[in-house]
Amino acid sequence: MGFWDLRTLQLEPFRPGVMSKAAMGDGLIMVCMEIAPAQEDLGHQHPFDQCGIVLEGPIEMFIDQECRVLGPQECYFIPAGVRHGWKTFEKPVRLLDVSRRTP
Repeated sequence: MGFWDLRTLQLEPFRPGVMSKAAMGDGLIMVCMEIAPAQEDLGHQHPFDQCGIVLEGPIEMFIDQECRVLGPQECYFIPAGVRHGWKTFEKPVRLLDVSRRTP
């Protein structure tokens, strides 16, 4: 799919507490995701860069030793190999995330 309207994009179950829709090419993956309230990723890392923008709701993210609460129109960039994670609060969060596609 070449175009998305984020206002009407239908998301699908990805894992408990997370709905998503992905567009995949040979080298990139773009994902719109909605994370339910009170969810948490305690941290992980991967061998590719990742970036994104918060579309709705607050989310606390950590990248290495830095931690921030991000809101709509705020962006993040996660370098390859750096540990990162997040948690949501009382409202759902919607993100648009882009990373390199791994085979």
